[in-house]
Amino acid sequence: MFHWVVGAIGPWNLPFWLSFTKVLPALLAGNTVVLKPAVFTPLTILRAADYIREILPPGVLNVISGRDDLGPWMTSHPDFQKVSFTGSSETGRKVFASAAATLKHLTLELGGNDPGIVLPDADPQTIAEELFRSMFALSGQGCVTLKRLFVHESIYQALTEALVSCARHQKLGDGFDPETTLGPIQNRPQFSCLQTTWEEIQEANAPILYQGEVPSEGTGLFFPVTLLDNPPAEAAYVIRENFGPLRAVIKYRDLDEAVRLANGTPYGLGASVWGTDPASLDAVARRLDAGTVWINQHLNVHPRVPFSGHKNSGIGIEFGEDGLKEFCNLQVIANRR
Repeated sequence: MFHWVVGAIGPWNLPFWLSFTKVLPALLAGNTVVLKPAVFTPLTILRAADYIREILPPGVLNVISGRDDLGPWMTSHPDFQKVSFTGSSETGRKVFASAAATLKHLTLELGGNDPGIVLPDADPQTIAEELFRSMFALSGQGCVTLKRLFVHESIYQALTEALVSCARHQKLGDGFDPETTLGPIQNRPQFSCLQTTWEEIQEANAPILYQGEVPSEGTGLFFPVTLLDNPPAEAAYVIRENFGPLRAVIKYRDLDEAVRLANGTPYGLGASVWGTDPASLDAVARRLDAGTVWINQHLNVHPRVPFSGHKNSGIGIEFGEDGLKEFCNLQVIANRR
């Protein structure tokens, strides 16, 4: 049997989970793995690998950490036959280009700007908390969190009032405080990106539906929970992926226009549709250009269900049997007797 040396490159926002969703199927398929954690989160992976290596033969799982030049070295190295990467679409393009010289097999799980469409028959009070959770999980630092919410004009006021009520009950602060519900931005470069986007929003005089407060004591890269009130759906600060607690709530009248705008970004990772009529929900879901489309939910991922992105959100599949096959080298033996 022909197995690979797999290069696995994980992100900083969910370092353990999104690293070992690469490692485990690679090992199950009989490969050896070299795992590189993100520059900002090496310690979690190094400690976990210490435990796992105790039950594996030497050399099966290896962890290397270093600066930004380590990833390009891995993706261009001829001894890696497969690379699995999770991160931004911008970095994913660089991985793709670097791996092209040796025609490596690739799995790329990249950025997202997930839309959600709320149909006019939805009950705002029923869905508000789940919507808020889907938007602000990980303090908004998730590729598959809901980032653009399109709400029919007939229920826009009721739903936005319910979302603001949810926002008012959040506490931004120290993660060791049991009352904290949202934490800081993970690293300074990402915090700077959010600040630049916020300056752009202010220059555009975009209306703000709600903005929370940052902690008055202590230090940290805190960005307040922010909901934009019906900004232009095609504004640059809406189209780009905002990796933090900054979200746009957009009013629509015509469903076809809402679907067009929802699909109108380079991303296609996840999407969702919310309402009560099963036929309408299914019809809209099938029109959304995303690898996963949820109905009356968002952000729910199961290890047995394939997960992939459309457009600039990725190449290949993770999870499920299809994800396992991504780490297998198919061979056909045709014997003529």
